[in-house]
Amino acid sequence: MPLPTEVPTSAKGNRHQGRWIAWTALALGLAFALILVISAYDAGPILRGRVIRTLTDRFQSRVELDVFHVTVKNGFHVSGQDLRIYGKNDPNTHQPGVQPLIAIASFRFTIGWWNLLHTPTHVDTVHLQGLSLNIPPAENRQQITSMRKHGKAKIYVDHFQCDHAELVINTSRMGKLPLVFDIQNLAMNNTSAAGGIEFEADLVNPKPVGMIHAKGEFGPFNENRPQDTPVSGIYSFSGADLSTIRGIAGILSSVGRYSGSLDNIVVDGKTVTPDFKVARSGHAVPLETEFHAIVDGTTGDTYLQPVTAKILDSSLIARGAVVKMSNPLGHRVTLNVEIGAGKIQDLLKLGIRTDPPVMTGKVRLLANFDLPPGEEDLSDRLRLDGNFQVWGAHFSNDKIQDKVGALSLRSQGKPKLAKTELADQIQSHLGGSFRLRAGMLSFSTLQFTLPGTEVTMSGRYSLDGNEFDFHGKARLQAKLSHMTTGFKSILLKPVDPLFSKNGAGTELPVKITGTRSEPHFGLDFGHHEANNEAEGR
Repeated sequence: MPLPTEVPTSAKGNRHQGRWIAWTALALGLAFALILVISAYDAGPILRGRVIRTLTDRFQSRVELDVFHVTVKNGFHVSGQDLRIYGKNDPNTHQPGVQPLIAIASFRFTIGWWNLLHTPTHVDTVHLQGLSLNIPPAENRQQITSMRKHGKAKIYVDHFQCDHAELVINTSRMGKLPLVFDIQNLAMNNTSAAGGIEFEADLVNPKPVGMIHAKGEFGPFNENRPQDTPVSGIYSFSGADLSTIRGIAGILSSVGRYSGSLDNIVVDGKTVTPDFKVARSGHAVPLETEFHAIVDGTTGDTYLQPVTAKILDSSLIARGAVVKMSNPLGHRVTLNVEIGAGKIQDLLKLGIRTDPPVMTGKVRLLANFDLPPGEEDLSDRLRLDGNFQVWGAHFSNDKIQDKVGALSLRSQGKPKLAKTELADQIQSHLGGSFRLRAGMLSFSTLQFTLPGTEVTMSGRYSLDGNEFDFHGKARLQAKLSHMTTGFKSILLKPVDPLFSKNGAGTELPVKITGTRSEPHFGLDFGHHEANNEAEGR
């Protein structure tokens, strides 16, 4: 009979030790799983309480949070919906129509297990969806300005990432609407209760429609005077479709930088529009600008100090304001415009459909520019009042230039040269005061001077070129009989005294009527007599 095998004492010990380790590991695993389950169950109320206490202390306000979830997987995953923060101790919190100061459609973030055991809880990134900021009118901003740090924050956040945000700056000023910014993407970094915020945002500009990318710093927030909160950074504005403003067209791009306080932001930038077009003229021209502007970020009003613009080969300087209006809805642009030595053909190509422009020459202009908001075409809304001088003018229409040149030579007593090439070399000088309303350019005084001739007129001209209606007087250096030859000269000698001015030269009533394609120049005895009768009455 074989003897029983005897198990060594060391082997028994190892077996028992292995079983003990296995049971211990299993027990620890079950305990850890139980802790996770209990932690997940307890973490919800803990984290929810920390979120609400932090926001309540920070804003001294009632905080409402409808939905709050915590799940466990490689840390705690926190999500929530419908978070609302009202103004400081707002008694109207539950009244219908009362807007919260801050509203968030949904949020989510993740923290580590050990982080939950520490106060304050540290969160790396919070993701927000549907952020709405409603800033009250300035006189009601004690809701914001009374924020104090009562106690320490329960949660600190390093980064915010937000999709689809809206900033609404309300106002109680008559005739003003809230200023609304539609922000597609917003990233905020290095945030703290006492410091500033580094941000990067993509905004949709409503009119002209285009995308603005802004990057910079905001804060620290000035609780006593929010409008004094500092802001600085750079921006780019691309693909701005000017055709969304009725009456003009072109694709604008702009870059620049800004700095200052919220109600006094200094902006320096440039714009380029290679195909700027006024719809009524139909001509695309390159337009470039450089500007120095002051922007009130609490109202959206902009003060241009100044803008330097270049249209083809002509430069202008403008100073004024762009102010948001509520009736009618939009922005009103008021400017003082100055052109020191431009080209009249550049301005005519921009504003008038005639091609080529009706004349060439140098131009000097001073004008008050007023463009109120509205749905009408820009040319119908634009209002101009000013004066101008054009020198070295030459008409591009051969028929007009021939008549002008012939008039000059005849009025100098050189009728034999009126039909020669010398007529084409005659240059004119124009000047006067004008007024533009509803697409009609009217002149209270219009002086037209060329060698031997001075014409003073008043009248109007439509920007579409379909109407000329000018009447006035022409003072000619020569007498009537000296302005022609042959038998006509003999016939006119008896009437020279009737039209002479102080015994010398000639004074005649004249008119220009018709359209841009068929202008008519002639004597205006009927209109002259009618005016005399009206003056006599």
